[in-house]
Amino acid sequence: MNTAQLESFIQVAENLNFARAAEILNITQSAVSRQIHSLEEELGTKLLHRTTRTVTLTPAGLRFLEDAKSVMGRLKIATARIQRDHGVDVQVLSIGCGNDADLDLLCRVLKSCKAELPQLHPFVRVIPHRSILNLFYQGEIDLLFGFKDDIPSKEGMVYRELFQIPVCCALSKGHPYSGKSEITEQELYSESIVTCNSYSIPSKAAAIQDQISQHTLPECTYICESFQVLLTLIRAGYGCSILPRLNYMTSEISYVPLKNTAPLSYGFFYKRGSVNSILKNFISIVNDTVIR
Repeated sequence: MNTAQLESFIQVAENLNFARAAEILNITQSAVSRQIHSLEEELGTKLLHRTTRTVTLTPAGLRFLEDAKSVMGRLKIATARIQRDHGVDVQVLSIGCGNDADLDLLCRVLKSCKAELPQLHPFVRVIPHRSILNLFYQGEIDLLFGFKDDIPSKEGMVYRELFQIPVCCALSKGHPYSGKSEITEQELYSESIVTCNSYSIPSKAAAIQDQISQHTLPECTYICESFQVLLTLIRAGYGCSILPRLNYMTSEISYVPLKNTAPLSYGFFYKRGSVNSILKNFISIVNDTVIR
């Protein structure tokens, strides 16, 4: 496997057009086809469905795209480090997030890092749950934000709790229940419910969603696979959902605590043997940010 194969695949996957990919890479279309064909042969699977009119990604292609972009991203960073003045100390830290909600906290942490750790070069990855777990276990991610119950523990893995986050009913500000101090599952049985792929939200919240949806009419159930789509449907008033209380996206969404539900432990994970000076300093800044 080489960089030419990966670059060709990434451009075709993102543009879904061989001619456009060839134009961007400044090579011929037949050269792009050869690179894709050799990559598929090496991997032993089809990455793209091709017809005379359309190009689409296979399920394997969708999974491989994130890994290919990861490899190329890290290679570019490594190349930039070598090409820089040797007197400049640049240290890359790969940070993993399961969805966009994690970026709210990370933004505050990175603001402090910019001032206190000028040598830190953050490489932030927002990838669906399964894929990001594999990268973390393989050592491609140095630190991973997430909920304790959703990351299977392995030997040598360390978890640091940052918050206890209440499980809530998330609904639009205009909903009659938005002003309640708490709400029960039974009160939601007559409401429209927005459900999401269980890997996009904490497993305990997903289980409660499924329980409520069993009592909801099919025409009152909205299913989506993206966390952002779920929030969009809630904001638009299509229904409510079960989520941990989020620190962002609060201007149009109310979070009403779900009665008799234990809070979720949220924090970050890292491998004990991988702690270096830059990771140690980053962890310290994360803890300081939470305290503030």
